[in-house]
Formats: sequence, C-alpha cells, structure tokens
Amino acid sequence: MEQLFLLVFLALGGSAVAGSVKVVNQGNEALVERLGSYNKKLEPGLSFVIPFLDKVVYKETIREKVLDIPPQKCITRDNVSIEVDAVVYWRIVDMEKAWYKVENLQSAMVNLVLTQIRSEMGQLELDQTFTARTQINELLLRDLDIATDPWGVKVTRVELRDIIPSQAVQESMELQMSAERRRRAAILNSEGEREAAINSARGKAEAQVLDAEARQKATILQAEAQQKTIVLQAQAERQQQVLKAQATAEALQIITNTLKSEANAQQALQFLLAQNYLEMGTKIGSSESSKVMFMDPRNIPATLEGMRSIVADATNGNSNPLFTGEISTGNNNRVG
Repeated sequence: MEQLFLLVFLALGGSAVAGSVKVVNQGNEALVERLGSYNKKLEPGLSFVIPFLDKVVYKETIREKVLDIPPQKCITRDNVSIEVDAVVYWRIVDMEKAWYKVENLQSAMVNLVLTQIRSEMGQLELDQTFTARTQINELLLRDLDIATDPWGVKVTRVELRDIIPSQAVQESMELQMSAERRRRAAILNSEGEREAAINSARGKAEAQVLDAEARQKATILQAEAQQKTIVLQAQAERQQQVLKAQATAEALQIITNTLKSEANAQQALQFLLAQNYLEMGTKIGSSESSKVMFMDPRNIPATLEGMRSIVADATNGNSNPLFTGEISTGNNNRVG
C-alpha cells in the first residue's frame, strides 16, 4: 500500500514538474494567468510556471499575418452594385490587449475591414473605384490602423484585389468603352485630315511665295540686264557720234588745209558739192516715204552759187568769194 502511494506521489510530482516548464518558440508569445487573473507574458525561450496555479491562456505569433477578406457586395455613390475583396496584412504588437480587449480577434478584424470597405466605396462613383485604387488602399490602411490600435494590432498594408461590377454594368461599360474608342478614332482621323490639309495648304503657300520671289528676282535681273543693255547702247552710240564728229572735224581740217595750199582745189570742191547736191535729190526720190519734188534746172546755178558763198565764208571768215572759177550751165551762162 505504501508503495502505491509512493508511485502516485511520484507521478503527481513528475507531472507537476513537467507542467511547470514552458517552452515558447521564436516569434511567438504566451499569456499566463494565475488563479484566473493575468500574471505575466512568456517571451520566446524556456520559462517556468507554478503548477496548478499558473495557466497559459493565450499563445499566438507576433509575426505578420495575412487576412483574406471574402468578396463583399457594395453600393457606390452613383448606385452601382459591385463586389470587392481585399487582403489585409497585420500583426499583434501587444499580446495582452489582443486577448483581453476583444473576443475573437480575427473575426473582429474581418468585420471591421468589410465595414470600412463599404464605407469607402459608398463615397466614390464607379469610375473612381477603378482609377483611385491606390488612394482607397491608403484610406483603408489609415482607418483600420486607427480602429485596431486599442486591440494591440498594427495594420501594415491593405490591398484591394478585385472590383467586379454586375453583369449588366459590365455590358454597359463595354458599350461605353467601344463608343469612346470609336469617338477617339474619329477625333484622331479628323485631326490627321486637318493636319494633312494644313500641311498641304502650307506647302502650296510656300510654293507660291517661292514662285513669286523667283519671278521677282527674274524681273529684277531682266530689268537690270535691259538697263545695262540700254546703257551700253547709249555709250556705243555716243562713242559712234564722237568718232563721227572727230572724223568730220578731221575731214574738214584736211579740206581746209588743202584749200589753203592748192589753188585748183577750190574748183574741185565746187564740183564735189554740186555732185553731192544732185545725189541727195536722187536719194530723196528713191526713198519709200519720199515726196515728188520739182526742180527748175535754171535755178541750179543760183543754188550752187549760194553754196559757194557759204563755203567761202566758212573758209575765209569774210565776204570774199571762195571760188574764183566759173561753172558752165546748160544755157552757156556764167555765174561770177
């Protein structure tokens, strides 16, 4: 009998010793109650408790965990029904608050996230829910972090995974997107045609300007060429007139010197003047624009006499006759 009591005592003692040793893995923490009230928190490693008095009531990891939020129906501000699901990353920073401040922490987290998602989606229109997803994530993260702080929980990240409108809304959105794409295509086509028309008109205008400038330059060059031609012709005519005047002066000088040096030269000059006078009449008669001219042969000696007097005056510079000879006429009269 004594041996039986000894065995029972040893069993109970071994069980108590074994129950007093607690090992907490790295990344976890545990809460210990003594006689129903909170006593202490067990850190990772080997710890000891009092058997039958201390009890580990809560053991949980302090590493970051993922909370998968199931799809939830929401109503946007423009009364469109959508389904939204999300993922929340969180971790426990105060084990005591997480156990004593809330019952069933994970269920409370899910309901809180769903409530916040409905609240945020109800403030936005359908188009904003697709374009402002980053802003929605930031708002949810801020609100959830503030709301879970009394529970000893730190929310590190919130991500909306899918925003799915109803089938009717999806069909309407597809029609809207198709119409928008057709509108953009029409706008781009019209802008392309407008740019092409502008480029064509601009090219024609530049071509006309270049053509006008070319014609202007050609006209200027032509006018300059004509001006140079006129100047050269005038210079040539002036040079020709100068040469003719010089030749005439030289010829008159030769004739004057000859008349002074030879006595018989005056009679030869009279003959040449008469011959030139007759040839002039012949040329006038043969000209296309000439008129009929009647000349009395009896007046020719008088005309020649007048010419002789002019030559004599030009030669001697006085009223003495230059010609001392006689010119015989057809009626044998002499003119002195």
